[in-house]
Amino acid sequence: MLVENLFPPIPSEGVLPFAGYLVGLGDLGFATALLAATAGSTVGALALYAVGRWGGRPMVLRWHPLFRLTERDLDRADEWFDRKGGRIVLFGRMVPLLRSAVSIPAGASEMPLRLFTMLTAAGSGMWNALLIGAGVAVGERHQEVSRLLGTYSAVVLGALLIIVLGVAAWWLRGRRSRPGRA
Repeated sequence: MLVENLFPPIPSEGVLPFAGYLVGLGDLGFATALLAATAGSTVGALALYAVGRWGGRPMVLRWHPLFRLTERDLDRADEWFDRKGGRIVLFGRMVPLLRSAVSIPAGASEMPLRLFTMLTAAGSGMWNALLIGAGVAVGERHQEVSRLLGTYSAVVLGALLIIVLGVAAWWLRGRRSRPGRA
């Protein structure tokens, strides 16, 4: 699970239903599987949090022409994350891609480490329990759960991509329509 957070192409949706299958066989305890998966998820998220905390804002400001972000844009993003960040971290653990990516803005906005860790462990624990439980429930058909969740991941990623592109188009249109902008 640690690797899944650092390298999102390795999805928990493929690994944890199999762990649930092993739990169903009696080869692995549910609590052990859940604890290991949640610990791995949390440690991986903490590594990305550190990237955001100690490289985030200065790195973005250094490369602002590439990202097309100003310091004012970052201030607004920080204010928004300060208001909504807890919910984003907690529930973001159940959304493909966002599961890993949310750690960086949490670090960059200086979300308290203890709060980040608790929310990450809680959100990851819920998601991991669901996936392990699904593997237990379907037994030898755990690969069907992985395929179904792979479809869910693809749909969610597609929706996120559409949202990001829509927000980017709206933002660029707004920047171009302001006086003094090209």
